[in-house]
Amino acid sequence: MIVYDRLFIGSSWTEPSDPALLDLASPHDRSVIGRAAQARPADVDRAVAAARASFDAGVWRTTPPARRIALLRRFNALREENAEKVAQLISLENGSALWFTRAGQPGLTRQANACLQAAEEFAWEETLASSDPASPVRSVVRREAVGVVAAVIPWNSPFSSATSKIIPALVAGNSVVLKVSPENSLSMGFLAELLERAGLPEGVVSVLPADRETSEYLVSHPQVDKIAFTGSTRAGRRIASIAGEQLKRVSLELGGKSAAVILPDADIDKAVAGLKFGSLLNNGESCIAQTRILAPRGRYEEVVTALKDLVESLKVGDPNDPDTFIGPMIRPDQQQRVRTYIQLGIEEGARLVTGGPQIPEGLEKGNYVTPTVFADVDNSMRIAQEEIFGPVLVVIAYDDEDDAVRIADDSAYGLSGGVWSSDEEHALAVARRIRTGTVTVNGAPVAFDGPFGGFKASGIGREYGAVGLGTYTEYKTITV
Repeated sequence: MIVYDRLFIGSSWTEPSDPALLDLASPHDRSVIGRAAQARPADVDRAVAAARASFDAGVWRTTPPARRIALLRRFNALREENAEKVAQLISLENGSALWFTRAGQPGLTRQANACLQAAEEFAWEETLASSDPASPVRSVVRREAVGVVAAVIPWNSPFSSATSKIIPALVAGNSVVLKVSPENSLSMGFLAELLERAGLPEGVVSVLPADRETSEYLVSHPQVDKIAFTGSTRAGRRIASIAGEQLKRVSLELGGKSAAVILPDADIDKAVAGLKFGSLLNNGESCIAQTRILAPRGRYEEVVTALKDLVESLKVGDPNDPDTFIGPMIRPDQQQRVRTYIQLGIEEGARLVTGGPQIPEGLEKGNYVTPTVFADVDNSMRIAQEEIFGPVLVVIAYDDEDDAVRIADDSAYGLSGGVWSSDEEHALAVARRIRTGTVTVNGAPVAFDGPFGGFKASGIGREYGAVGLGTYTEYKTITV
């Protein structure tokens, strides 16, 4: 039993305003795995006040960038030293298969290193060459911290979502209040321990597990200067409206319904093997999952059969079992949501190739669903248009390349996607045509030095690398 009975506010552990602890349930068998304090509006007030005071006093923002970078490297080294504990905590509370949470640890290192390297090369201050050689005026352009950042993250990949925000925000000199999901109180409690050990100054960072109402109180707080949010499009719209009313800076990484375009010349076996990870990673609870599989009509049944064989080969069960590929959904309501969408697909007339709404046999005590593949799907169906956030794939036929691009783009979302072909340059040409924020060719992993984010209802702004770092700064121009 893991217990966090205090909150990490202003870089130190303090008593919560509400002493009641939330029981945290295992997604595997719904047993209690831990208890944790939850933040209320009074705790948000304390955290924001600490952040505001530290920022206005210049405790952290006036620290030279090289020293800020060094401290964040220390934090990242501490996380690397505790990678196995991080993986186990996330698996315990999320139901993510342990192979997945372990495999994600090197990615966290690459993500952090890409940001910190960008910070070392960042133009914190530069003098512009005058466009008029006869003019005695020169312009000095500075990049300065925005102020108090409210970073709000979802439950599905807590460490990745947290560090993709707090590292660039902190290295830019901001003070940060990180709002995390109640389900992640254990892993995020440990994140707070690592931040404490890294030695950030007083007031600079807080980590608050809290419900949606408290989250809205935070993003609405008049002393917050910027909101960085990852989560649902519905919540993102609400946050954008709040930011608009108060003229806060805002960046939003929202939902997705990404398409994997399998071109006629693709090696189907290699494509489907890659989609095992591109479509079903983290139990399908991933915003970048490529859950719409676009297959050429001439090879349609070949693709459907290969996906059926793949999905039926995957073991569903205890996340700690090394043979498990897909674990449970995080909560009972998420389990029911996925099962409802599967039933909807049947009612919409899609062909159920494998899976279904039934709970896998022997796993009734947990939040399990049966991985499912639908064929004969029209892109207008709800199962093709709405984000299900579970291991449910739909296979859509296309006539030619133009039709494939049209279907890929026929979505409210535009976060990710993929193209599969034996001709890499041709795949790259198709990738250029799809209106989405990130496209992988032949299953290439996402790089952390390039910007990440979405088109359309998938968000505003970008994360990762120099572009992501820049979103936590303001321009100041000084003419001399």
